[in-house]
Amino acid sequence: MAKVCPGEAPQVPPIAPCMSSKRETYTIWMKSLVCNTNGCTVYNSSGEIVYRVENYDKKCSNEVHLMNLQGKLLYTIRKKKLQAFERWDGYRRSGGSYKLNEEKPRFQVKRYSRMRMGSLACQITVEFDKYWIVRLTGKTTAGFRIVDIHGGIVAEAKKKLSSSGVVLGEDVLTLEVETHMDHSLVMALVTAYGLICRKM
Repeated sequence: MAKVCPGEAPQVPPIAPCMSSKRETYTIWMKSLVCNTNGCTVYNSSGEIVYRVENYDKKCSNEVHLMNLQGKLLYTIRKKKLQAFERWDGYRRSGGSYKLNEEKPRFQVKRYSRMRMGSLACQITVEFDKYWIVRLTGKTTAGFRIVDIHGGIVAEAKKKLSSSGVVLGEDVLTLEVETHMDHSLVMALVTAYGLICRKM
C-alpha cells in the first residue's frame, strides 16, 4: 500500500505559523489519529502532522474541534439547523481556551442546493469577506476550490496522486493554500465542508 506521506517518521513540529508568504501544500487524510473515532489528519509538505480533527462522538457530529498536533484548540465548528438551509458556524479559540464568544462566530458556511447553484456548493462569510466553495469534477481532479468574491483561488483540494499517477484513495486529498492566507482558517473551512459532505 502506498504511503500517504512517504519519508521518515514525522517529528513533532513547533506550532505552525498561521500565515505564509508562499504557497503551501498539505495532505489531508480523512482518518483520525485516535482509534475508532472519526475525523481527519493534515500533513505539511515535509510529512509532519500540523492539524487534526477528532470527532469523538459520531460521524457527522453537530460539533467538532480543529486542533494542532499538540492538541491546542484552534476552532470549534457547530451545525445550525435553520428552516430553509443548513449552516455551520466556526468559533475561533484564543490561546487554547475552552471559552467561546458564542454571539459572534468567526465564519459561517452555508450550503446551497445543487440544483440551484450548479458547481457552487457553499457560501462562506468570514467577518466582512465573502467566499464560495466550488465543486470540481473529473476522475482524478474531483475536489473543490475556495474562491474569493472576484473568483480568485484561495485554496484548492484534489485527490492525491502517487508519484506514478495513481489515485491514493477517496479519503486522501492534496490541499494547496495560496499566499498570505490564514492556514488554520482554511483548514476550518475545509472541515466544515467535509461535515457538509458527510466525510467525517
